[in-house]
Amino acid sequence: MVGELHKRGYERLRISPGMSPSGMHWRCSITPDTNISPRNGALIVAFSEKGAHYSSSQLNQYFQWTDAALSDVEDLADKFIERFPAICKAGKGEDRNYREWYSSLLRVTEHGAFPIAYADWPLEEGYLTLVRGGDTFWMRLPPPGKAHE
Repeated sequence: MVGELHKRGYERLRISPGMSPSGMHWRCSITPDTNISPRNGALIVAFSEKGAHYSSSQLNQYFQWTDAALSDVEDLADKFIERFPAICKAGKGEDRNYREWYSSLLRVTEHGAFPIAYADWPLEEGYLTLVRGGDTFWMRLPPPGKAHE
């Protein structure tokens, strides 16, 4: 869905993926680059500000939407734009570096890997951790965010 939003001109929207404290659920927040750390381009700065939050505990009720279970990527993007107008407004604009980084992330994760930028256990500093089954690997962090920390 974020890739689709990028195609629609919302290239300043970013993901901040991680794990719940129990390690049982993957989480992913979507927020504008102005809410992403300048030290780590995958970490959200203010969780409650301009962020849409998903947990795998919600299954296919993305962002707690009860009408998203059968939605395709385009429909999810339509819903996101409609339901999170402030986030989308702040995320409108070009960010070629992040868009290209995100496209590379999609290629790496297309076979079931999950990106993790935060967890309640140590992660490899300076890299985005990816897990698939019992395998762990890493990729470079996205470009820095623009939040004031």
